[in-house]
Amino acid sequence: MTEHAVVISGAGPTGLTLAGELALAGIDVAIVERRPDQALFGTRAGGLSARTLEVFDQRGIVDRFLAAGQIAQVTGFAVTRLDISDTPTRHNYGLALRQKHIERILAGWVGELSVPIYRGRDVTSFAEDGAGVTVELSDGASLRARYLVGCDGGRSLIRKAAGIAFDGWDATSGNILAEVEMAEEPSLGVHRTALGIYAFGRDEYEIRDGKVIFASEGPIGVMVPDKNPGATAEPTLDDLKQALIAAFGTDYGIHGLKWISRFTDMSRQAAAYRKGRIFLAGDAAHVHSPVGGQGLNTGVQDAVNLGWKLARVLKGQSPDALLDTYHAERHPVGARVLRTTMAQVALQRADDRTEALRDIMMELLGMDEPRKRIAAEMSGLAIHYDLGQGHPLLGRRMPDLDLTSSDGPTRVFTLLHDARPVLLVLDDAGSFDITPWSDDVTLVHARYAGPWELPALGPVSAPSAVLIRPDGYVAWVGDGTQDGLEDAMKTWFGLQV
Repeated sequence: MTEHAVVISGAGPTGLTLAGELALAGIDVAIVERRPDQALFGTRAGGLSARTLEVFDQRGIVDRFLAAGQIAQVTGFAVTRLDISDTPTRHNYGLALRQKHIERILAGWVGELSVPIYRGRDVTSFAEDGAGVTVELSDGASLRARYLVGCDGGRSLIRKAAGIAFDGWDATSGNILAEVEMAEEPSLGVHRTALGIYAFGRDEYEIRDGKVIFASEGPIGVMVPDKNPGATAEPTLDDLKQALIAAFGTDYGIHGLKWISRFTDMSRQAAAYRKGRIFLAGDAAHVHSPVGGQGLNTGVQDAVNLGWKLARVLKGQSPDALLDTYHAERHPVGARVLRTTMAQVALQRADDRTEALRDIMMELLGMDEPRKRIAAEMSGLAIHYDLGQGHPLLGRRMPDLDLTSSDGPTRVFTLLHDARPVLLVLDDAGSFDITPWSDDVTLVHARYAGPWELPALGPVSAPSAVLIRPDGYVAWVGDGTQDGLEDAMKTWFGLQV
């Protein structure tokens, strides 16, 4: 039986990110993936949000994604585009990049970190005991791990076998997606009709002046409303033809079906993100309509929250209770994503009353304050973990400031490349004794003279010091004293002897 500290089921964006986080911390992690390689067929997520780009910047790999994608103001709420170019972040944009490329880049990263991937196999069952989890694979092999993480999608076997409830709302609407050949090319782009939203496009495209310009040749991707969102059978080419004829009076001579699938607005969330030695992340923990583009991004951020906590407990640096903060922090985030997604689905309905509501929402989101607030939420920059009362920075992502230290200029995110916690002291007179954690927490003295501004909140007062967790969130804020620092150290980084 092969042993690892952590076994991850699923090599999608969430599983790959989690594996990278653990490997950076020196943890023996392995992934089990049913696909024989990283190839991905069909349409999945189409981009990265500002906060996800920040997360990858924190690990020094964001340039790989920027080189492959196209920067665009792609953040939106339902049918309303939201400009985030004035948001206080180095990445004040979204990145248009298909999931197959995101996965390819992440797989390359975890490959550099020597993470083994058991490909062409499924997890079929597991048994948990006091010391770990025995994981059975579809080829008859067994793995042994201290912890098992289900990153295996909305139909997660890990979640079902663990007996974790997946409550929520059934589908009320859906769409059929396909890639086909067409004898007659339709008008490419998105079309709002009385029957719902239809879209045509090609896999290859460019964004010019904020507009999508599709390639002139190649198969055409089609999205049509699904008149039977509760169906369990796969849709057919005839279903697609009938939907096109109903809206446009023609099926454009579709043929040569490459693939076809459906998605719905079903919204469900796992009741628990942790059960003993079993964890859930990504779609295994929450599913919803893809409108708004938050699914993949939320999963990546689940992984970054969980990774450093698992690593610390496995190394004996922190107590097991630290792992309970994963559910405490990420479950409310997932619940909020479900609510905002459901609201966006409601705004996409085609009736006159919804049209009136949509007009009002567009007026509101045209105003600066509502736009900034919703844009920060949709781009992941407004996440706020409840770490108690205090400075507005507490529990929020640390801005990527340009710093000057004794070693020269640097950035906050550069300090996080190795996924270690950082105590950043910005007061020249500040003297901090963190001896018990000196091997564990990087102490940096630096200067920063610029403004402090947070997305949606605006300007905030400059702190004298900040304690930054490996996931980039602020765990303590100094006001010229060390008050509360030791307690924060013990809470997040263990009672060091």
